[in-house]
Amino acid sequence: MMTPKVSDILGIINKFAPPVLAEEWDNVGLMVGDPTCAVSRIMVALDGSREAVDAAIAAGCQLLLTHHPFLFRPLKRISANDPTGATVLRAISGGLAVISLHTNYDIADGGMNDLLAQRLGMCSAQPLSVTATEELVKLAVFVPQGHEEQVSEALFRFSGTVGNYRDCSFRSGGIGTFRPLEGARPFLGAVGVREQVAETRIEVLVRKEMVSSALTALLKAHPYEEPAFDLYPLLNRGAAQGLGRIGYLAEETTLASFADAVKAKLDLVGVRLVGDAGRRVKKVALCGGSGMSLLRDAHRQGADVFVTGDVKYHEARDAEALGIALLDAGHFGTEAIMVSGVAERLTADLVPKGFEADVVAFNGERDPFVWR
Repeated sequence: MMTPKVSDILGIINKFAPPVLAEEWDNVGLMVGDPTCAVSRIMVALDGSREAVDAAIAAGCQLLLTHHPFLFRPLKRISANDPTGATVLRAISGGLAVISLHTNYDIADGGMNDLLAQRLGMCSAQPLSVTATEELVKLAVFVPQGHEEQVSEALFRFSGTVGNYRDCSFRSGGIGTFRPLEGARPFLGAVGVREQVAETRIEVLVRKEMVSSALTALLKAHPYEEPAFDLYPLLNRGAAQGLGRIGYLAEETTLASFADAVKAKLDLVGVRLVGDAGRRVKKVALCGGSGMSLLRDAHRQGADVFVTGDVKYHEARDAEALGIALLDAGHFGTEAIMVSGVAERLTADLVPKGFEADVVAFNGERDPFVWR
């Protein structure tokens, strides 16, 4: 097993939380540090606070992963006389790199909002506000008969989905011709002799961002020295991606009972409710953190209740007027689950790539708001 570099960890994160998904106003990726530094220990935290930085350094970590951007607003100076500057300088002096994954992780499949939906017991959750759809490319490759399965299996890892189906392909047979030239090492035939071979054309949908990786896998799996393949850009799109989630509870319940369940599942002291505690709840919309900009999306799609944080007075009045219930579980309360979620995902993704590093959660964070 190898010790990864900061750049290796960033590459893994960019796979499950692609930076292209981030909102235009956001700041994600490597905030501080040397991409070439070795990383044997990693800490995950919600915020890039001074406490988190100190804890990471004390624990012998070379990398801190945060959800909220370590650097968000442009800095005119880095000075020990202000809290942000002092925290940046502490990270640098302690040899600690910092990577932030924010709205890209919120939007990503399996990211923040999917974690929250799963924790609350939602079924068939879909993006509440679509911000992008997967771009697809059709890859057609010609394979000598008898070798179709090994090539197909190599490509299916990068294929897009068609609705609720994956590993989709189409095959058709034909005759391929080629004449190996001097210097060639043909799998079939001889140099200087035109060859005719029974071949199968395999067509697979590939996610556009995975084309390069798919071609690398294709070249490794294909028996030919120079495989023939075609790439076709497509107008049809793949899976939708976006902010928030909307789905259904397994069983209908009351708003009061749902609120009690949310408190228990998120380990909260309390939640704030807008709406009749006895109203029936089945269809749920949510957005971790501060998601009130999606209130009308939730109402338009028929949600019985919208779960988020940072609800303001006039926003609560808007919800009353629309006739949709609100459950404010807090910014911290709806996002703290990302710490264990990211730690578990990164740990699982390190091993297949041959990397070894300890990933630990920062357990010292608390909601800044105190209930009395």
